Amino acid sequence: MKMRFLSLASLAFFAFATVGFAQVMESDQLPVGALSNSTGKSAHVTPNGHKNGMAHARQGTPNTIDSIQTWNGQYFAAGVDSNNNPVNHWYTSMVGNPPNNHGTTTYNAPIIPIIMDLRNADGTPRFVGGKPLVSSAEPFVNGLLQSPVFTPASFTSSSTPTQYTDAVQRAEFFGQAKSDWHTTLTPSVKQTRRMVLLRGTYQFALNPDGTCCAFILVDFNTFVNALFPATATDTTTPIGAAENAGDITTKDISTFFFPNVFLFGDFGCCVLGFHSYDFEPASDKNKFVEQRYVMNYSSWINPGLFGAAFTDVTASSHELSETFNDPFVASDNIHNVTPWWLSPNGNCQNDLEDGDVVEGLPNATFPITMPNGFTYHPQNEALLPFFTGDNSNSIHGAFSYPNEAVLTGPTAFQNAFCQ
Repeated sequence: MKMRFLSLASLAFFAFATVGFAQVMESDQLPVGALSNSTGKSAHVTPNGHKNGMAHARQGTPNTIDSIQTWNGQYFAAGVDSNNNPVNHWYTSMVGNPPNNHGTTTYNAPIIPIIMDLRNADGTPRFVGGKPLVSSAEPFVNGLLQSPVFTPASFTSSSTPTQYTDAVQRAEFFGQAKSDWHTTLTPSVKQTRRMVLLRGTYQFALNPDGTCCAFILVDFNTFVNALFPATATDTTTPIGAAENAGDITTKDISTFFFPNVFLFGDFGCCVLGFHSYDFEPASDKNKFVEQRYVMNYSSWINPGLFGAAFTDVTASSHELSETFNDPFVASDNIHNVTPWWLSPNGNCQNDLEDGDVVEGLPNATFPITMPNGFTYHPQNEALLPFFTGDNSNSIHGAFSYPNEAVLTGPTAFQNAFCQ
């Protein structure tokens, strides 16, 4: 169903007054270096503002919801709610099984590459310099598959090579996790889907050879409307088409993979990814069980666009790590709501979004050279102790991982909205 999301002001395009640009560039075209001073970030997209009333139980996903398997936990920490009322008892709901369980929990992880089809305002195909404004994520899929997001690598939190998200989760519960406790993803590449955008909702920069595109900027509202289906039978959007074709199911953790596609709005630029879920409310058509399709939008990020802090799989690692910690984006206002926290990067939030704590910080990424010879840049993540203040179970008492020095302590007590 349609998602309710942030209300943004009308488009405010970036202006470049240089006469030389005006002579050779389209009015909505940007130079390749236009993002060099921009800050990458993630966004919060609440699935239809739905409150599911999920009670606290050890197995997290109740039988009234058809979605991925989760498990619930709890902790005690001094904090306040959004009205500055004291709260000491907090609840979590995470992907997989509890860390004191033996064995591996595995999820199918469909990858849906997206073609960006940038059209004229009247919907006709658009050409610049005689070349179509069409850009595909397909050339980057193998790079994603061979990255530590999906291909096992060596990490200190595991005695055997494992995927990045599993390594972070094991580091988070290292002191109580069984040696064979893992949560892994089995990727599969599904049919490529197309997103069509009309001129006036996007900007772009061409590659040096004049092809599309070094990057694409899209208005946030436009993007969300173009990604999520308006109805259960809507096949005009990438998510709707994938759901109706059976390419993604409620038991999967799905990635909608974009080619250097970033979002902007009245918050500025640039959003590089978000995780959320598409849902169909309970009805007689689905046996009165709400269906949740857990997903993320993430971009492959070409080197040099934002500098070393955001490149290649930084967005994918960020969003999937957050999915593991907060699969339902705190949508019941109970699980994965945290004490208000303030990151050194200036982010002030009250949710278990471990990637948001670290994004943009010095040494935000953790370079890993894989067997294909490519050095990837997944993002370091905040561990649960950053939010709880209790680091007795994390690896080496760390507050971040894999680079344990990025965060050296927990967040300080904050009033609501850090005011």
